[in-house]
Amino acid sequence: MTFSDIFKSSFLEKVSSFSILDVIIAMAVAFALGLFIYIVYKKTFRGVMYSSSFGVSLMAMTLITTLIILAVTSNVILSLGMVGALSIVRFRTAVKEPLDIAFLFWAISAGIVTGAGLIPLAVIGSVIIGIVLIVFVNAKTSDTPYIAVISCIDENAEQSTMAILKANTKKQLLKSKTITPNGIELTVEVKLSEGSSKVCNLLSETAGVTKCALVSYNGEYMS
Repeated sequence: MTFSDIFKSSFLEKVSSFSILDVIIAMAVAFALGLFIYIVYKKTFRGVMYSSSFGVSLMAMTLITTLIILAVTSNVILSLGMVGALSIVRFRTAVKEPLDIAFLFWAISAGIVTGAGLIPLAVIGSVIIGIVLIVFVNAKTSDTPYIAVISCIDENAEQSTMAILKANTKKQLLKSKTITPNGIELTVEVKLSEGSSKVCNLLSETAGVTKCALVSYNGEYMS
């Protein structure tokens, strides 16, 4: 063993063999893509409560995934250890919106592709995905479903209510019917004709109807 072998370090060799410029470029591209994903998520969010922390986590996930892929592609032995380490990770956070899963997958995929050095693929693919999401999520539809909650005092009022709904709406679907000593409560999914809400006024003026409420929903809150 020579004098130079005493101070020889495999760790320092790995540092010197790694390209700092490649890391800076990859992380800069990952940050730009993560920011783009965050903006698209903010523009297309249609949930009840917007979570800014989830949007920031999308950016962080893109950066972290890029960093992991950079490490994996630089060392085969490290890649095997990384797979074993990540296999024990478990995420317990519930995803409230189905579209959030697509954004999570998008952020991870963008990080993987960027870390692998396929920067044009990551940029072009992210732009296409962002345009598709903005166009289809923000597409307006005239057939917005509504839930009508109607309280009737007896069966005759119930029949009159259903007749008015059939005459003034394009679609009617009984979701639930509750009978109590105070009367009958109906929950009906309806699609209004030309977006008109006059059916609620007609129901409130019907004999035997004590309460009428019309609520918009996206078809996911009730089954």
